[in-house]
Amino acid sequence: MSSEPPESHSAASGHSVASQAAQEARRAELAANLARVEERIAGACFAAGRKREEVTLIVVTKTYPADDVRLLAGLGVRDVAENRDQEAGPKAAACADAGLTWHFVGQLQTNKTRSVAGYADRVHSVDRARLVSALSNAAVRAEREIGCLIQVALDAESGSVGERGGVAPDGVMDLAQAVTDAQGLRLDGVMTVAPLTGPLAGRPRAAFDQLSEISTALRAAHPAATMVSAGMSSDLEEAVLAGATHVRVGSAVLGDRPRLR
Repeated sequence: MSSEPPESHSAASGHSVASQAAQEARRAELAANLARVEERIAGACFAAGRKREEVTLIVVTKTYPADDVRLLAGLGVRDVAENRDQEAGPKAAACADAGLTWHFVGQLQTNKTRSVAGYADRVHSVDRARLVSALSNAAVRAEREIGCLIQVALDAESGSVGERGGVAPDGVMDLAQAVTDAQGLRLDGVMTVAPLTGPLAGRPRAAFDQLSEISTALRAAHPAATMVSAGMSSDLEEAVLAGATHVRVGSAVLGDRPRLR
C-alpha cells in the first residue's frame, strides 16, 4: 500500500494536465505563426513570378527549447537553424529522431568545427580559408559530407571581413574553390545578412540583388552551388523578390526571443 498521500497524486495529475495544455497552446501558437509566414512567402513568390516550392523556409530556433523544435517538426517544418554551438549540439541530439535538416548560421570558430560537424548538415557562415581547413578535417573525422555556403559581407571592403562575419565580395571565388577542393565539404551556394553599415544599410532589396549577382557568377564556375540564403523575419519578401532560395526566419515563427543568459 502506498504511503504517498492522495494529495500528491492529485497534484502530479494536475501538473501533467497543465503541462499538456501548455504544449497544446504552444503548438497552436506556432501553427498560426507558421501560417502567417507561409502567406508572406507565397505572396512574395507570386509577386516575383516564382513557384512557391522554389523557396525553402529555415526556422531559426536559437534560444528556444528542443520541445519547440519537436512541435515544429510535427507541424511540417523540416529545416531548422542554430547559431551557437553550445546550444545547438544538445538540441540536435535531443531531436535526432525528428527527421530534420540542421543548418548552422552563426559565426563559427575553428575550435568548434569538430562539434558542429557532428550534427550540422549545412554551414552557412564559411568566410575564411582557415575555417574551410578546420571544417574539412572535422567532416572527414566524422565521416560526413557538410554543405557549405560562402557568407558574403556586403559591407566589407576588399580583403576584409564584415562586422558580423563574411568574406568581401571579391574574395568569394577563391574561397569557393577552397571549399570545392576540400575533402568532406560540398559547395552549396552563398549567404548574406542585410548590412547594418555602408551604402547598402537599410536597403535590403539592393543588398539581396547584389548577392544574386554574386550567386550567378559563382554558378558559372560551380553549377551545383545553387543555394542563395538571404532574408529574415523583417525582410524575407525582399529576399524572395531578389531570388533567394532559402529564407531564415526566427521571431516571426517562434515569437520575440528571450534574453540569453
